[in-house]
Amino acid sequence: MAGLAPAVPTPGMSGIVPGDDHVLAAVRTIRTQTMFLARTVLLEAEWVLRRRYRLDHGAGIDALGALISLANVRCEGEPIVRKALSRSRERFDFVDAVHLAASGAAEGFASFDRRLVKAAVSIEASMLVQEPRERGD
Repeated sequence: MAGLAPAVPTPGMSGIVPGDDHVLAAVRTIRTQTMFLARTVLLEAEWVLRRRYRLDHGAGIDALGALISLANVRCEGEPIVRKALSRSRERFDFVDAVHLAASGAAEGFASFDRRLVKAAVSIEASMLVQEPRERGD
């Protein structure tokens, strides 16, 4: 289909780390074509950057921010991703931050993850963030 931007798969995202075998091909592709970057790819890429490449939290978040700021990258849900990246710079887990930012129009957000609830309550004043409750509680 003419006019559609190629998608960036997670292995291509992993190439943003210097020294990786895929870096040259990934950078060349990203720099020469308009690319569509799905939010799910960013979620996977953040995990790959931390686990496989052992990038510290801040460096990984900065790398993702730089990637979505490229003029030829079209990021799915960019305002949500930018909000999540901003929260993540405050040491908030990126995946949790994406989920919380994506639920922005909701009245509330529930999670069984107590750490997420505690962190979210401290930064999200516009919605109720809590653990799910049993009926009748």
